[in-house]
Amino acid sequence: MGKVQVWRWWLAAGVLAITAYYLMPEGSTAGTLIYSGIGLASGLAILVAVRRYRLPRPGMWYWIAAGMFANTIGDILYDHYKYVLDKEAYPSFADVFYLASYPCTLIGLLLLVRGRRGKMAELVDAAIVATGLSLVFWVFVLHPMAAATAATLTGVISTAYPAIDVLLLALLARLFTDAAKRTPSTLLIGLATALLLAADIGFSLLTLHAGTDPRPLDALFQLSYLCWAAAALHPSPAAPAEDEEANGVGRGRLALFGACSLLAPVLLFVPQVGMDGLDRSVVAVGSAVLFLLVIARMAGFASLLRRQSATMRRAALQDDLTGLANRRRFDLDLLDALAHGPVHVVFLGLNGFKNVNDELGRPVGDRVLRLMAGRLQRVAPADSLVARLGGDEFAVLFPEAQAGRRPAELVAALREPVLAGGHELLVGVAAGVAESAGDQTDPVEMVRRAEAAMHAAKQTGEPVRRWTAALDERAGERARMGAELQAGLADDQFRVVYQPIVDVPSGRVAAVEALVRWQHPERGLVPPMVFIPVAEQNGLIVELGEWILRTACARLARWRAGLGDEAPGKVSVNVSARQLSRPGFADTVAAALADSGVPAHCLAVEVTETAVFEGGQAVTALHELRALGVRIALDDFGTGHSSLGLLQTVPVDILKVDKSFVDRITEAGRHAVIAEALIQVSAGLGLDAVAEGVETAAQAEALSRRGYRLLQGYHFGRPVADPDFALVRAAAS
Repeated sequence: MGKVQVWRWWLAAGVLAITAYYLMPEGSTAGTLIYSGIGLASGLAILVAVRRYRLPRPGMWYWIAAGMFANTIGDILYDHYKYVLDKEAYPSFADVFYLASYPCTLIGLLLLVRGRRGKMAELVDAAIVATGLSLVFWVFVLHPMAAATAATLTGVISTAYPAIDVLLLALLARLFTDAAKRTPSTLLIGLATALLLAADIGFSLLTLHAGTDPRPLDALFQLSYLCWAAAALHPSPAAPAEDEEANGVGRGRLALFGACSLLAPVLLFVPQVGMDGLDRSVVAVGSAVLFLLVIARMAGFASLLRRQSATMRRAALQDDLTGLANRRRFDLDLLDALAHGPVHVVFLGLNGFKNVNDELGRPVGDRVLRLMAGRLQRVAPADSLVARLGGDEFAVLFPEAQAGRRPAELVAALREPVLAGGHELLVGVAAGVAESAGDQTDPVEMVRRAEAAMHAAKQTGEPVRRWTAALDERAGERARMGAELQAGLADDQFRVVYQPIVDVPSGRVAAVEALVRWQHPERGLVPPMVFIPVAEQNGLIVELGEWILRTACARLARWRAGLGDEAPGKVSVNVSARQLSRPGFADTVAAALADSGVPAHCLAVEVTETAVFEGGQAVTALHELRALGVRIALDDFGTGHSSLGLLQTVPVDILKVDKSFVDRITEAGRHAVIAEALIQVSAGLGLDAVAEGVETAAQAEALSRRGYRLLQGYHFGRPVADPDFALVRAAAS
């Protein structure tokens, strides 16, 4: 039987035993054995639970069990005097054990209360409840009991029981006003204490006013025993629970405090209190104590409100991850700074940070952000404000006097390698600077300008860029062109042109490269270098790129069907970094091939080195394309960050040697040496090399002499919508 069920079975069996006890005649041996057996079994159950379940604070349980055993011995002696010896059972030697049980129980409860890690507010709460209830207890129980008994052993013992009950009352108040998260075990302990207190008070009152020995109250004592043992057997330990804010005052607690505070003045209307000077004095003292306790409680509550207000203000103005100021704090401080003089705002954005999160996980990314924040705080001027505005973007606000070299120093600090999660990472950064000028007092506009300058710096590769009005003009132009691009796609303003890639010396057109042109109704022919960056920035390159891909595949299918062996063997399509970063790009390519009927090996996708330099999803997409059978061409080879390094990480079939190495191929010098080295690298790796930008026969001859077999350029044909492959072959022969 699992521990979860033991306590339930224990309570059920105990209730049956109590029922059986009341079915027995008073004084019967069976009834006496059942009554004493309940107490003895409860004490043993606690000892077993401590050893078997390794209960926390075992000393508390041992004391409670000891009190239970002492009480059980007292019950046995009481019954022996009353039913066997037929003597007056009160007071007797049994009271020694009864009285001895209370210190044991009190010590156990004290150990529990001490383990609750109480705060001052909880102690005040308990004192309010205990004081108010103790006044009632004094008036109706303790004082009448003391007054009705003489100063004899009987009087002392009769007064001792309710006096000890006052201590139980105080501990019970402390237990139930504890704001810690209560467990069922703790509630059972509280119930056991409450039952014991109720039984004692009932016994005292009935003895005082009725002069009888009430047997019905035996059930309360027995239920108390059962609840003590059930608390030990319950699966939830009576250990200190999670702390909660003790200063909070809910409706229930407020009603309890109010009722306890009103007990003192209400008692003054009780007739026996009004006639008894001692009672009135005790009530007066109790009222003063309650008044002071309530004042202390309200002072604590006011202090809590102040602390919570300060905490909420800090939370509202502070970034949770880095501890820096957040955007709201930055805007408020910037508004204040603009009212007092010229200021500068530096807006810093990390490059490639998304790849850190995607590849190494968000915990590593968070660690990087915290390290970056620490660096900024160390490098920034003492009178500046450093903030994290969101994501991987930071901002620094400082007076004009600090403008000088500060932005460059901030960027230099962030560009140092970062050690996070066992990885040494190099995170790039770009900074935009905006300075207040004229009547510029809008913090939102200041931040916007700095952010615009930062994005311009990222586009140009500059570490720092200052905002100028020209940036907004260009941004406005890009926005207008973006809208026109969208309209152009809807109105079929784009067309695909094809430039041949010739195999020498045969002159056969081995492939064509598909290029896009925009015939704008008002602007005329817009160069790709103008609209392609805009399309990449606003995301339209994805839609435009898919249209180019499908158009090129469909055109190659028609050539293959109509020209047979004279048709180009492949079509090459340029793909942007934005397209590669979209999950599912390989599926888009596969669908275009399936719809056109072109075999996968007849398609090559051209990517620039910068598009795949940072790895991540872009390289994953290339591997997926390679798995389809599509060939991969590295465009503008030799002009990127680490061209040769990419050959180890990126699946490549074709190297397209940049035009800059071809222009001066006919002259002796570095360009010719590099061009020759690149063809050797291609041959050694089993790659096809395509020389771009061939404009003269001399260049074609020089390249052919050095081993190049695939050439592309104006010498063989310009990009046109309907190339004449026979004419191209004749020109190349």
